[in-house]
Amino acid sequence: MGIFSALMGNAGEINASEAQSEFGHILGEDEVCELAYKLIRDLVVLTNRRLILIDKQGLTGKKVEYRSVPYKAITNFSIETAGSLDLDAELKIWVSGLPQPFSKQFNKNANIYTLQALLAKKVAG
Repeated sequence: MGIFSALMGNAGEINASEAQSEFGHILGEDEVCELAYKLIRDLVVLTNRRLILIDKQGLTGKKVEYRSVPYKAITNFSIETAGSLDLDAELKIWVSGLPQPFSKQFNKNANIYTLQALLAKKVAG
């Protein structure tokens, strides 16, 4: 992920096994990271059981919020692909009980179709 994309707030894909080792302490028994995206210090992790939004806070990033969203709580989602002038892709996820969707920006190098396919499989399954 390039520094320009990071500064613009766009997430880029990272190795799922790297996320597995870094966040293994918050994963349940037999829970496996399948996809992971990094946004400067924050992360979006899709496991075989849930979506985890990781928000590192403060100057040092030692304070961390882990928001866990079970796939069954996702009512719908949308993706918007990157274009010629609009260089980012966007994911919106609506969760049961929340009025506004979660929205995340991804750089054009992130394979948004892989993310969409995994979400479709998890939400519909």
